Amino acid sequence: MKPTGFLTCAAIALAASCLHAQEYDLSALPSYKAQADLLGVIRIHASQLSIHRVHAWEDAFLALHPDIRYRDNILPSWFSGLCAGTEDLSVMGHEAWQPDLLTFQECFGHEPLEILFATGGFDQDRRGNTPGVVIMLNKDNPISGLTLRQLDGILGAERAGGWDGIRWSTSSARSAKENIRTWGQLGLSGDWVDQPIHIYGTDATQSLWAGTIQKVVFKGGDKWNPAIRELVRGDHIRGNSDAQTVAAVANDRYAIGFSFMKVIKTNPNVKPIALAVNDTATYIAPTLETFRNRTYPLVTGVYIYLDRVPGQAISPRLKQFLTFVLSREGQRAVADDGMYLPLTSELAREQLKKLD
Repeated sequence: MKPTGFLTCAAIALAASCLHAQEYDLSALPSYKAQADLLGVIRIHASQLSIHRVHAWEDAFLALHPDIRYRDNILPSWFSGLCAGTEDLSVMGHEAWQPDLLTFQECFGHEPLEILFATGGFDQDRRGNTPGVVIMLNKDNPISGLTLRQLDGILGAERAGGWDGIRWSTSSARSAKENIRTWGQLGLSGDWVDQPIHIYGTDATQSLWAGTIQKVVFKGGDKWNPAIRELVRGDHIRGNSDAQTVAAVANDRYAIGFSFMKVIKTNPNVKPIALAVNDTATYIAPTLETFRNRTYPLVTGVYIYLDRVPGQAISPRLKQFLTFVLSREGQRAVADDGMYLPLTSELAREQLKKLD
């Protein structure tokens, strides 16, 4: 737990507003250089929320490679087209779920090649921008930062292990002794000592934010603290579940919750907190900068998946198209679209290495 004065909500908001006023600097990203003439069809499956971005990439790539053709299909995010042999690239608005990976493994006998093409949104006012998870407390809570181990103790429960992709591992097992159920266990004193921690969140059974917490905080486990109060999506009587979650934490002095910054920043009675990956690491606040450079622990991403047999080369047309997506020009299309955050040059080069 960080000292109370480590980082204030106002400081987080100021950092975010300053970065919003700037253009993304994409000058360090590699510029795309067209290779030899390319022929053939590129078949892409994407959702309604991402197809316009795919079209922007396609139009720009076609100007450089006029003999390329496309066949696009609008489908939900899964690997049905890859397994059926009707697509080459699957554009997903999130990291592939475990059932997707298991299905792919059954179809091909190996895991798919995963290419991160953008980072999930920070606080953009756009539907479907895959925002990262932000942990919030009531404004009266003196805590300003938690480690992932502490967060696991609060939100999680004892477990025998966790999933690392499609593989079960016992390395993440932990006992009930590591559960944290009162604020006193986090070092708070006075009136806080014996107060139970009240947890509010959105649909811990199947949501991007809950899935991110399970992967990063629970290390692949899926056992939650049974005291969590899940707010249901699509509740037209009480309103949007994300707004409900934020309001619940704002009205409960002893609460902790998770949502995303676009909603959290509208309520002055809650505060986002910083997270550290371990007891000796730096505490990272959720800001536009820490989302884009992916140092904030609960950042999300959007991906392209394809079938690549281990040890074999990717077809030239697919390799060049993905190289374009990861280039300065391709990332400019991401930035101009405004839904996601473009990759930094370091992240783009990491993804480009996967294509070799």
